[in-house]
Amino acid sequence: MTTLKLGPLPKTEAVKMTISVTTELKQQLDRYAQLHSETWGDTVDATALIPHMLEAFMAKDRGFRQQTRVKSRGLQSI
Repeated sequence: MTTLKLGPLPKTEAVKMTISVTTELKQQLDRYAQLHSETWGDTVDATALIPHMLEAFMAKDRGFRQQTRVKSRGLQSI
């Protein structure tokens, strides 16, 4: 079985956004969605995966996490 960084998708509320990606990135996202569907047995398309990919990316971005902690500590002292 293939191991993907992105696991099964949780049910969440969503806010609609519009983004533009390159043709190559769209093809890669479609391939990832295909593999994700085959791996987890739940048919999804690339648009369903993108928010979860971005969330996973931001969760692993140490600089972003550090700044978020600093800013939240600053707000608590107000």
